[in-house]
Amino acid sequence: MQLDLGPDHRTEILRRMHGRLIERFGRVMPVDDQRRDPMWVLVQGVIGARAKTAVSNANTDRLIAEYGSWERVAEAPVEQLRAHLQTATFPAMAAERLKACLSEIIARCGKASLEHLEPMETAEAMDWLETLPGVARKISAGIMNTSHFNRRALVLDSGHRRVVQRMGLVPAKADTTRAYEELMPPIPPEWSAGDLDEHHLLGKRLAQTICRPKRPDCPFCPVRADCETRAASC
Repeated sequence: MQLDLGPDHRTEILRRMHGRLIERFGRVMPVDDQRRDPMWVLVQGVIGARAKTAVSNANTDRLIAEYGSWERVAEAPVEQLRAHLQTATFPAMAAERLKACLSEIIARCGKASLEHLEPMETAEAMDWLETLPGVARKISAGIMNTSHFNRRALVLDSGHRRVVQRMGLVPAKADTTRAYEELMPPIPPEWSAGDLDEHHLLGKRLAQTICRPKRPDCPFCPVRADCETRAASC
């Protein structure tokens, strides 16, 4: 017999956290239509390792403008792709992963498209995506959440994960996949896919400006009241 332990206290913490982050940083505007194409989101993620979002966005836009289709990007030599990705943090790795990922999608689906994921449950679609070269939980969640699939899947990058770990919302040593699995159940049920996207972007902003890896600025943190490790971190 499974005991009913009642509501998860983390749900209210997440609600408070979201409200306080909005008060501090403001609302996040939705992205434009082109950047909601699932293939655009996938490419942006695959080439974006440790790169600033603006750089990865610009590189993705440049690739599709230059080649006209993701099939043509897949056909391009790695050296040519590397030249187009010089502003990426790791251009050689980005080029190799991108070509491998696009080639695998075309081999399986006959074209560079993720439309076959539309009827799948979110977890099933994410599992499929994570079998592709260069795609792990952050990217698969991003594709399902921020594209026109518009699913309730929380993106967690290293900074946002650090925030929720310090707050005690997920285990301190959890990797991205485990942190995702720990944090999705207490997500407020009224939050839409857009709310989850905004929550990630606000959590990322907090990690970049206040909850930094070293010397976090705890006295000025808008969510310090709910942070379990603020005393030990400061």
